Amino acid sequence: MAARKPAAKPRVKKCSDCKGTGEIAETVRVGARKGRATGDQQAALCLTCFGTGEATD
Repeated sequence: MAARKPAAKPRVKKCSDCKGTGEIAETVRVGARKGRATGDQQAALCLTCFGTGEATD
């Protein structure tokens, strides 16, 4: 009798928003009233996958 092959792991799709990294670049905003955007960016948690990097659909 032939030995069984181990079951393959199911492929998990990468999140389309963060490309599987779990982080996105968010624009820094300054000012309480107008919220003026600056040229700087900071890392933020991807809200689509909550930082896992896996697609939720």
